[in-house]
Amino acid sequence: MLICTVVAARPNFMKMAPIVEELQRRDIPRHLVHTGQHYDAAMSGVFFDELGMPAPDFHLGVGSGTHAQQTARVLTAFEDYCVEHKPTMVVVAGDVNSTAACALTAAKLGIAVAHVEAGLRSFDRSMPEELNRIVTDHLSSLLFTTEESGNRNLCREGIDSSRICFAGNCMVDSLRSHEQEALRRAPWKNLGVEPNGYALITLHRPSNVDCEERLQALVGVASRIAMQMPVLFPVHPRTREKLFRLRIHAPASLQFLDPHPYLAFLGLMARARVVLTDSGGIQEETTALGIPCLTLRSNTERPATIETGTNVLVGDDLDHIENLVDQMARGEWKKGTIPPLWDGHAAQRVVNRIEASLGGVRWTGPRIHSARLHGLRPFHRCNRTR
Repeated sequence: MLICTVVAARPNFMKMAPIVEELQRRDIPRHLVHTGQHYDAAMSGVFFDELGMPAPDFHLGVGSGTHAQQTARVLTAFEDYCVEHKPTMVVVAGDVNSTAACALTAAKLGIAVAHVEAGLRSFDRSMPEELNRIVTDHLSSLLFTTEESGNRNLCREGIDSSRICFAGNCMVDSLRSHEQEALRRAPWKNLGVEPNGYALITLHRPSNVDCEERLQALVGVASRIAMQMPVLFPVHPRTREKLFRLRIHAPASLQFLDPHPYLAFLGLMARARVVLTDSGGIQEETTALGIPCLTLRSNTERPATIETGTNVLVGDDLDHIENLVDQMARGEWKKGTIPPLWDGHAAQRVVNRIEASLGGVRWTGPRIHSARLHGLRPFHRCNRTR
């Protein structure tokens, strides 16, 4: 048995780190492959150090490019790896281009694929991530979901429930493992702000940063919020390029920062008064931390963060953002609860199921659609539709 775990970009690292750790703990033969989709130190290297991940066994070095260029480079480079090393299963996470490309490569070679964070749907096919999710899910032998909506979505698309495992959220495993260290470092001190006294904002999605008018409007909203409280803005590399071209000016209380390492950003998020973001992962992390979150999008693939968590969708009405911030400042924000199985043990359930599926095996638990599960939550078997 040889398990190949794949990482590619910043969001993948937090999802895969606890799985890699659990594979190591059980001494299961494994390779860690980094496609190199994120390749600079701030977006890649430092995450390996801070999450305690081993150095990748293989680095494909695909770099950036258009969606087609990047996907094609991953397909050819990962095929070379698979042909030479013949992994028993390839484990991919999330929804970046490398996720779909590695799943497609493995499936065409007859290698089993496991998808961590399966079943999420925004129902917006203009998002490249949505296409990557759909392709990866329908190629996967095992689909590990993070919330109940994922189970329903996969069943509605005709995927047999025996392939679906409601395992919980591996990103929350990483958060819980590193939360206290992140707080101990008190990253807000170096920025001259007080805990619970600042807003934190991130932007990177094309719908927000590729439209000059939209980006200017969002920076304008952030500037007005900065009149009430300091606003910290760690700027994604592609967002920084757009801001530089626009020559946007902002008040001193809106701080444009370099991308932060994992622990520094986690510490800032955990003590923010409010977070404004278009990131899917940050919606989940703020819900786990109980921090008010405004999602600067008109849809989300993570409805649990809205239904039970601390997240609110802003939509296209940017004026509504300031009203929501005022509401939050008055203490009128929903408290939220943590979704089921976001308990810090998702990786154990993932590796349990992988071992069982490959026969490596002291696993005696029933399949996911049974009502009596060994550490896994049941969901109702649904009718398959064609």
